[in-house]
Amino acid sequence: MTWSEMQPLLEQACTETLVMVGWSTLIAVVGGLPLGILLVLTDKGGLLQNTVVNKVIGQIVNIGRSLPFIILMVALMNFTRWVTGTTIGSEAAIVPLAIGGIPFFARLVETAVREVDHGLVEAVQAMGGNTWTIVRKVLVPEALPSLIASTTTTVIALIGYSAMAGTVGGGGLGDLAVRYGYQRFETGLMWITVAILAVVISLIQFAGDFAARALHRRGARSGPGPTLRLLKGEEPATAEVGKAA
Repeated sequence: MTWSEMQPLLEQACTETLVMVGWSTLIAVVGGLPLGILLVLTDKGGLLQNTVVNKVIGQIVNIGRSLPFIILMVALMNFTRWVTGTTIGSEAAIVPLAIGGIPFFARLVETAVREVDHGLVEAVQAMGGNTWTIVRKVLVPEALPSLIASTTTTVIALIGYSAMAGTVGGGGLGDLAVRYGYQRFETGLMWITVAILAVVISLIQFAGDFAARALHRRGARSGPGPTLRLLKGEEPATAEVGKAA
């Protein structure tokens, strides 16, 4: 197979992979972020301590993470057909990719949020901040570098999942490698696909690490002061009482 024959196939496969991974990452972040934060808040000693809720959410996340992706795809075929009208192609692959990515990202979020200094939480509580204020002004901003790193890890994992989705007609680079590299013995095309995946993953990892380090350095320079000042600005009455005292 010549390069002129490979090029349109590679362009289409790359586009399909980017669409699958992009949408599934967005859904995984939107669904996994609140789930991971809730796991921390409802845990023992958390702001919303609730053992039953924590156990239920934890078990759901564990089950979602324990299923191999290829089995998850098969198990969700009826649901995927109901959502997208089909079980093949890149649009159909987004459904299992997103559902598989949510519990994966939720656990990473839980780990990142647990690393936040509890002293900041106590300081905001002492100033009268409620749970939503603590989450919005302390937990998420302070854990942001780790959350960026977690998102990077999730994107890379979803790229690997999308390649597996190609084995059952999910489209993208994985599907191209299977149909041409394996079934038609186009070894050259298969190795080009592998090289593209390696380059894309390396670029994503580099960008994620750079962003996480930049946020970490900025946070280290500014310290917790800006967060607490923002909170004080929201509660002028508290600040005035402190000055009067």
